[in-house]
Amino acid sequence: MNIKLAAALAAAVAMTAAAPAVVATAQPKPPADALADPSLKSDEVIKFIGLKPGDKVADIVSGRFARALGAAVGPKGKLYAVMPSEVAKLHPEVMPAMQAAAAGSNGVIELSTPPVNAMALPAKSLDAVFIRQNYHDLYDKFMGPADVPGFNKQVYAALKPGGVYVILDHDAPGAPMIVTETLHRIDKAQVIKDVTAAGFKLDSESKILANPEDDHSKMVFVPAIRGKTDQFLLKFRKPK
Repeated sequence: MNIKLAAALAAAVAMTAAAPAVVATAQPKPPADALADPSLKSDEVIKFIGLKPGDKVADIVSGRFARALGAAVGPKGKLYAVMPSEVAKLHPEVMPAMQAAAAGSNGVIELSTPPVNAMALPAKSLDAVFIRQNYHDLYDKFMGPADVPGFNKQVYAALKPGGVYVILDHDAPGAPMIVTETLHRIDKAQVIKDVTAAGFKLDSESKILANPEDDHSKMVFVPAIRGKTDQFLLKFRKPK
């Protein structure tokens, strides 16, 4: 799963404190967020989503793209940074940085921590919903697992007619669903099946993060492939 949010957002918010007189141990350098790490291809991802200034977007399991999404919608837009309570409970260390990101956004970022099955997104008002490397987690034990059909219906209800639902995740072509737990991947075909069943139409697919050389049988955190996995990027549209 993609739970390095505290470190990533700490880097994004760039909050500093006075150094103590004695430093016991050096802390590991946090991973860069999407604006600072070119390998995440934030410009291309945001262009694919189609965000523009003034848009309203929800980032589910918000993290390394929060600052980039907030910048894309600008001061007249809104980023609903949703940290499901299941994630916050399992990883409470993520919350201080998330809270700091919201506090430092001049109202652009609105943080919430609802249960994944009751996200309470604003009805028919969002231009886009984005979930990055966490759709597969909806099927995992720590998420309940989530009510996946219900989750997708929540997204559908929150979007304006013509709004888009964009999913980025690690691919596992033809693999059984157990790989969501063991490899932190999911078969792209399963995602398409899930989302179109909720009423969405598949709009387009981007290959910007694809890697046909990836060994799809390996867990995504294996050092040799970490950050180099074959990732699909799908855009679904709510009919007008």
